[in-house]
Amino acid sequence: MRVLFLLLLLANVLFLAWTRWVVPVTPATIESPAPGGRELQPIRLRTEPPDASVTSAGDSSGPGLLAASCVSVGPFIDPAHADAANAQLERLGFTSRKRVSQDEVRVGYWVRVPNLATPADATIALATLQAAGLGDAYVLGEGEPDNTVSVGVYSDPRRAAEVAATVEKAGFMPETSDRLRKLEVLWLDIDRQANGSLPSIESLGAPPEGGLPYDMRACPATSPADDVTPAANPAAATAGAGGAG
Repeated sequence: MRVLFLLLLLANVLFLAWTRWVVPVTPATIESPAPGGRELQPIRLRTEPPDASVTSAGDSSGPGLLAASCVSVGPFIDPAHADAANAQLERLGFTSRKRVSQDEVRVGYWVRVPNLATPADATIALATLQAAGLGDAYVLGEGEPDNTVSVGVYSDPRRAAEVAATVEKAGFMPETSDRLRKLEVLWLDIDRQANGSLPSIESLGAPPEGGLPYDMRACPATSPADDVTPAANPAAATAGAGGAG
């Protein structure tokens, strides 16, 4: 009996070892579907981005334009600049329509020295800045912030930063902000392509000399009659955009 008991015990030990270390795990054991026949979906953390297929269309245009079927690129104060941008868009496979609008647009980056104590201080600051090579500086007139010296409006942010650095070296605290003006401008309305793509501002390159900084926004709801080419006066618009006051 003792021999039989030892044989049975040895058989159980061998079977347990065989099932634990010898038998391989089958694919069915790993990939079995969840109850109800539905496969488990992979878990994604809240901070992870969505699938690329969701954001690829219009991604270069910014998150606010993902659902837009049409985007407007501009503004342009000179029809020739709009024509050049339209030609570039055609090379990229896009078709655009010109639209006239009266908009408050950013004409550049305004560098100034504000909050001087008295008009005499503003006059002294003006002379100091002009001596530092900032010949376009002037004291703002009535209706503008008191005792403020305008140094200039610059379309290039790097140039604005250089001027602000010169102002600081001259001993003053400059401020830089967007300069807005209401102008008659042109926009190019561009429809989304059949494959869902939209152009990016970068694809247009840098704005031409004397042009306004590019912006991109969803097209407004307009009737076909609104899509007309304006009898624009580029010289007058450029003159209005050139001053800092």
